[in-house]
Amino acid sequence: MSTHSAQTQLKLIGKLILTADLHCETGLHIGAGKGSLEIGGADNPVVKDAFGLPYIPGSSLRGKIRSLLENSLGLTSPAELVYLSKRRGQEVRIHQSDRPDDEICLLFGRNPGRMERVEGEAIESKSASPARLTVYDAPLDQDSITAQMRENLDDEITEVKSENAIDRITSQANPRTLERVPAGARFRIRAVLDILCEEDKSLPARVLEGLRLLEDDALGGGGSRGSGRVRFSNLKIAWRNRTFFSAGGEETELASGADLAAVHAAANAPDFAEKLA
Repeated sequence: MSTHSAQTQLKLIGKLILTADLHCETGLHIGAGKGSLEIGGADNPVVKDAFGLPYIPGSSLRGKIRSLLENSLGLTSPAELVYLSKRRGQEVRIHQSDRPDDEICLLFGRNPGRMERVEGEAIESKSASPARLTVYDAPLDQDSITAQMRENLDDEITEVKSENAIDRITSQANPRTLERVPAGARFRIRAVLDILCEEDKSLPARVLEGLRLLEDDALGGGGSRGSGRVRFSNLKIAWRNRTFFSAGGEETELASGADLAAVHAAANAPDFAEKLA
C-alpha cells in the first residue's frame, strides 16, 4: 500500500531500468487495423514497423499491465471506473480516483479536470499526477524466428490462424483469419520507472506483480481462444540515481539473469528500498 499523501513533494531521486525477454508461448496477435482487405490476406493483420517486422507497442503492454493491476486491486467496480469514451459501442472505462495514495494513478498518471464515473458522482480532480512508468515499443529478435520455423510459416515471420464462428440455429460457418506472431518468437522489453519521492520506492514491486499476472493471462487479441500466452526471462533491473545523470555516476545493477519470480521476491524484500538512493 502506498504512503503518498497530499503533502508529498516530488523530486527525481532516480530511474529504475527494467529489461527482459518476452517469449511467445502461443501465437501473439496485436492488431494493426486495416481500412481495406487484400486478396489472400488475413482479415486481422498484426502491427508491424516500417521494415515489415512485427513488434509489441509499448501502449499495448502498458495498458494490459494496468488492466490486470486494476482487477487485482479490486478497482474495477462501477464506482471506481470513469469513462474515457461514451461513444455507443466503443465505450472505454478505466480506473481513476483523486486519492493521493492511489498506486494505479501514480504509476500510469492522472489528469486534472472533470471525469464522469460509471456509477456515482463525477470526479472533479484539481491536481495532476505524473506517470512514473514508461514502457517502450518492443522489437522482435529476428534470430528467434528460426529457419525451420520460416519453412512452415505463411509469411516467413508470421502465421495465419483460421477460425470459424458457428451460428447456433443454422449451423452456418463464418470463417475468419487471424495473423499471429508464432510461438517461439522473442521480443526485447524495456521499461523505465521514475522514482520521484521516497514513497515511490514501493512501486517497483507493483510493476513486477503486473508482469507476473500477465504470465497467467494473455497479451493482445484472441486470448480466450488460445493466443497471447507469454513468458518473461533474462530480466535485468538497474538503478540510475541523479548523480548518474548530473555527473556521470555509475549505474547499479540490482538483479540480472534471474527469472521473474526471483526478481519480484527481491523487490519485495525489506532492504530493496535502501538500494534506491
